[in-house]
Amino acid sequence: MKIVVMGGGVIGVTAAYYLARDGHEVTVLDRQPQVANETSFANAGLIAPGHAYTWSSPKAPKILFRSLFRSDQALRLRLRADPRMWAWLLMFLRNCTAKRARINTIRKLRLCIYSQEALNELVDTTGVAYDRGTGGALYLFRRQASFEAGAANSAILCDNGQPLEVLDRDQVGHLEPALAPVKDKLAGAVYSPTDESGDAHMFSCALANVCREQMGVEFAFETTISRIDVQRDRIVRIVTDKGDFTADSYVLSLGCGSAILARRIGIRLPIYPVKGYSVTVPIPSGGLAPRIGGVDEDNLIGFARMGDRLRLASTAEISGYDRRHSPKDFRAVLRAAPDLFPTGGDYAQPRYWAGLRPMTPENTPLLGPTRYRNLILNTGHGHMGWTMACGSARITADFIAGRQPELDLEGMTL
Repeated sequence: MKIVVMGGGVIGVTAAYYLARDGHEVTVLDRQPQVANETSFANAGLIAPGHAYTWSSPKAPKILFRSLFRSDQALRLRLRADPRMWAWLLMFLRNCTAKRARINTIRKLRLCIYSQEALNELVDTTGVAYDRGTGGALYLFRRQASFEAGAANSAILCDNGQPLEVLDRDQVGHLEPALAPVKDKLAGAVYSPTDESGDAHMFSCALANVCREQMGVEFAFETTISRIDVQRDRIVRIVTDKGDFTADSYVLSLGCGSAILARRIGIRLPIYPVKGYSVTVPIPSGGLAPRIGGVDEDNLIGFARMGDRLRLASTAEISGYDRRHSPKDFRAVLRAAPDLFPTGGDYAQPRYWAGLRPMTPENTPLLGPTRYRNLILNTGHGHMGWTMACGSARITADFIAGRQPELDLEGMTL
């Protein structure tokens, strides 16, 4: 069967791999000059089932309201005259009940665990390298009150299959030597021994090479999709600035662009951008950088070592499709990170980046069939796309092959 995958981020590339593994003839379309050049380019780098909590929680509305008047909130709202933003916000707020937060967190966790298992299998099979860091992840708390709340909240993940350990500051310093000199600044941590980290962009490029060289996948770069042509209940062609593409089946994995393109053929996807920021700094010779990744929970700053680089990520900003950033957007992260890792990075040599996370109100992706018999969704993964990529790709291949996916997808389909 001939398949066209729309989108060459980590979601689209992993989908191409699993589809080609099933024997399909696969073409990937992307407007960038290489794979993983947008949302997947410089994300936090964490593969983190141990941090699968939904963002649409009972505390989120207050944080969003405060962000209208304060710039120090990790979850920020910048209101615009965009009806789609307001509609998405209403759906998001409807999911901010304790009951809905629990349901959505459990669904996220199940997909994250399933996907990490798929990733491990893929790496064993292909040998792709991506500055992988194993050994778990540390979710750090500076204040005693937040530590106690974080430890209590971890029960929902533990009860649903994710191993977690609560550590005091001495145990944190023993586990992660880079934190030993500053352990007195911490109240404690929740440790997820199975979490890991890695460079999603490097992974996507390496896997794309495997797909191209060993599996015959074609990549059409610098190719912008202008429209999808349909007849009755089928897609008949993808029209681009480089010509038309036809296939037996099509996979929609365009991140935040998925909702825009789908709307033109009558499919409304509840996906809206949430901008994230990251900064990458070199690790100086002799610097004491963390060996394992994690999150500074009181500042909501993710950190991950990637070879000789330290990736720092922060902020979730609902502000439309604006990808712009300036140095002032990174002041908070560059102030908080040296407090934990004083010599862990050369903070005078930052590389700034901002990208748009394709978020659904539930924080779970949209997978599977649509009203068109040959169009499959694999999109809307939000801030967990790197974690969920391989599992979602395997599910996508299952749908196209007519197999029953191994995972219960309640709440993750149209």
